[in-house]
Amino acid sequence: MTNFIDHIRIECRSGKGGAGSRHLRREKYVPKGGPDGGDGGRGGHVVLRGNGQLWTLLHLRYTKHVIAKDGEGGGANQCSGRMGEDAIVEVPLGTVAKDAETGEVLFEITEDGEEKVLLEGGRGGLGNQHFHSATFQTPRFAQPGEPGQQKWIALELKVLADVGLVGFPNAGKSTLLASISAAKPKIADYPFTTLVPNLGIVPYRDGRSFVMADIPGIIEGAHEGKGLGLRFLRHIERNSVLLFMVPADSADIQGDYEVLLNELRQYSPELLHKDRVLAVTKCDLLDEELTRAVRQELPKGIDTVLISSVANIGLNELKDLLWRKLHEPSPAIPAGNA
Repeated sequence: MTNFIDHIRIECRSGKGGAGSRHLRREKYVPKGGPDGGDGGRGGHVVLRGNGQLWTLLHLRYTKHVIAKDGEGGGANQCSGRMGEDAIVEVPLGTVAKDAETGEVLFEITEDGEEKVLLEGGRGGLGNQHFHSATFQTPRFAQPGEPGQQKWIALELKVLADVGLVGFPNAGKSTLLASISAAKPKIADYPFTTLVPNLGIVPYRDGRSFVMADIPGIIEGAHEGKGLGLRFLRHIERNSVLLFMVPADSADIQGDYEVLLNELRQYSPELLHKDRVLAVTKCDLLDEELTRAVRQELPKGIDTVLISSVANIGLNELKDLLWRKLHEPSPAIPAGNA
């Protein structure tokens, strides 16, 4: 069972508003007082709140219903009813709320402590004090409270990281993350070792750092749902810089890069406007002659580094380049030049 959950469905219900009071003032020396019924309280909202300490939706795995409290009815002496308590759901940053029935995107939570109302509670009804007039001095009616809302909501998480690793299965993404951060992703010599995104904090010079995400491998046709497909392509949307990774033993480095780029283009053309870097991995397999041959095959228009995570070749150069991309962004790459 995985501890990384990035998609859940929850039935949410906001509270209904309290009814207004129909009370008439009756005291010892005021036998025929006017209406003094108070208003009903608002029903509780269902609210999403961003929590920067959360990295997954795991804590909501067994939450099937989120129900806010109802508002209380109004009372005598123009006393308003208490508002219903809001139901607050804490989610990691990068969580997108959607209508589970229609797929409509409602909003996205991107900041720690940010709160957005998912379902509004029903308004409380007005008490009879609001309905008296010079010609109608004893109204014996009041408004009922509005009903709450009920809806199935889908919550989807897009991993928030500075650098996202993009490559085919077994391109060396997990090995790189394990080499330059404290993350411990599963590493093996068969495809789709990585089944969930892994995050690692990469230390840099002078105590600085950045966050890197190892995204499960992409295959040709991923934008159509093949392989792990659409389930993980969305995580790439939340990364500032995309690090493409192609192994040095590839039969066609430029062709593989173009396939990866095309999958992103088909999924979302906006991804092509992100800064990107190409790392040719497993370069410890190359001698000088093969290294020169590989450099001649590199695609144009993208900064490229030859690295080996195992032999610690080119890793500092790669981190320097990524840091520059993150903090001294170059002009966006036109989609047409991809």
